Order: sequence, then structure tokens, then C-alpha cells
Amino acid sequence: MSTRPEAIKFAPSILAADVSRLAEEVAAVVASGADRIHVDVMDGHFVPNLTFGPVIVRRLRPVCPIPLEVHLMIEEPDRYIEAFAEAGADTLIVHQEGGIHLNRTVQAIHALGKRAGVAINPATPASLVEEILPDLELLLVMTVNPGFGGQRFLAGTLPKLRRARAMIDQVRPDCELEVDGGIEPHTINQVVDAGATVIVAGSSVFGAPGGAAVGMARLLQAIESNRA
Repeated sequence: MSTRPEAIKFAPSILAADVSRLAEEVAAVVASGADRIHVDVMDGHFVPNLTFGPVIVRRLRPVCPIPLEVHLMIEEPDRYIEAFAEAGADTLIVHQEGGIHLNRTVQAIHALGKRAGVAINPATPASLVEEILPDLELLLVMTVNPGFGGQRFLAGTLPKLRRARAMIDQVRPDCELEVDGGIEPHTINQVVDAGATVIVAGSSVFGAPGGAAVGMARLLQAIESNRA
């Protein structure tokens, strides 16, 4: 039976899932030990891609027994947070680069009774979220440039991930540190060793030969092997 450090949580991203059988794909990763489902929302403006809207979250909610976190890679996120909250999101993640009044956005998320997260792109310094960090439940460090799945992990983000870990430990120890982008069996331990506590993985899970359960098992085994 697979084991892993209790602090590490998995959030498979349905960006890489087969949307024609989404309920089955979600059920497979839930059975394999996923802690939450990551929903990548893209608007074709903030990032060069279009993906899911509130209707997908609404359809997923009745068939997903674990939390849904919605990653809003969009411009003007304030216009849509209520719709995603009403659709059933448990956590709403907005980009530091995507809005003007970040504090107001985080307050609005909390007012809707949801957990608030902030994401930063690879070129964005961790210091830019230092002031908002005390108000967050989650900080997401992108380890690829957002917009598409299947990209190569950017190793240059590791020093920033370590800085983010140090900031969290000092300012908000109960804030989760999440990573998203290029997570494979050969990169997962780099981000765990740098302090990540939540792992987002899409292509390496849902695109794995043999299916999502096999993909999840490979990531878990990589962590176990590193600690053997």
C-alpha cells in the first residue's frame, strides 16, 4: 500500500483529463488518493487558452466527494468569483498579476465563505505577495508559464519556492504552499524538498500510459523512493 508524508497533498488538474468521461477520471484519482481536484479556468486573455467555466464546476460538484479548487487564470477575476463559488468551488485561487485590488478580491472570496489562494507566475517575485500572505489559505507558485498543460518544469522557480516557504513559515504557518506545472516523477521531489505541501499534476496523471491511477501511483512512488 502506498504511503507518503502526511503534509503532502495531491490536486490532480482536470485540464489534462478526458472531458468526455470526466466523472470517471475524477473517480479514478479520488480512489488513488487525490486530496482535491484542481480546475484550471482560462479566458484567452490573461493566458492564451480557453478552458472551463462555472458550469463544469457545477456538474462536477455532485460527483466529486473531495474539495474543488478553482484556479482563475483570467483577467478581472472579481467578475466571476461569485459564479464559481455558487457553482461549488471550495477554494478560489486568483493571480497576483490578474487583478488590480488583490486585497479586495481576497476579502470578497472570504465573504463568500470560501478559502482564498493567490498564484504567482514564474517571473513574479515572491515578495509581491508578502503583504497579502497573512490573509491567505494557499499560495500557488507556478513552475511553468500558465496557459497550457504538458510544459517542461522550470527549475529556476525553485529558489523562489524556497523563499515562499520561508515567508509562510514566518508569517502564516498554516498557509499551504502549492506548485503547478511540469510535475513528473523526476521533478516532484525537487518541489517537495523546496517546501511545497500541495502538488498539482495534470499530464503526468491523466495522460499517463495505463490511466490516471497509474499516473498517481508513479508520483507517490517517486516520493516514497526519495525517502527510503
